[in-house]
Parts: sequence; structure tokens; C-alpha cells
Amino acid sequence: MRGRGVIGAIVLVWLLIGVFAAFQRDYFKGDSTNCVTAGNIALTVIAGPLNYAGVNPKVKDCKVPQPSSMSSSLLPLM
Repeated sequence: MRGRGVIGAIVLVWLLIGVFAAFQRDYFKGDSTNCVTAGNIALTVIAGPLNYAGVNPKVKDCKVPQPSSMSSSLLPLM
């Protein structure tokens, strides 16, 4: 039981260090919000303390699936 609490605390500290690294890189500033920006923030947070060991994760190209152009044959429920 105690091990889960310790592991949870380690994961929390890891992610907080990643958020601080993203803050230092000014990822939270600016008005542009797109897939690449969100990907860079997510990778930096997940990398955590590794950011300070020289890891600089970047997303180069982000392709978001587009909605289907097929017409819906479902009838509305009433």
C-alpha cells in the first residue's frame, strides 16, 4: 500500500518538473494554439527532469484526422 503513494509522489514531482521546464521555454506564452504547440508542451512535460539533461523533445509535423465527409444515414431519435 505504501509503495503506491511513493510512486504517485514521484510521478507527480516528475510531471511538475516537466511543467516548469515548459514554462521556462515559454511554451505557455503566445497566441498560437495548434497541434505542434500542444505536442511540444506534452512531450516536454512527460520528459520531466530529462529536459535538464539535454533532452529537447519536439513535434515536427502533426496531422489531425479530419471528420468524415460521408453523409449520415442515421435518423434522429424522437
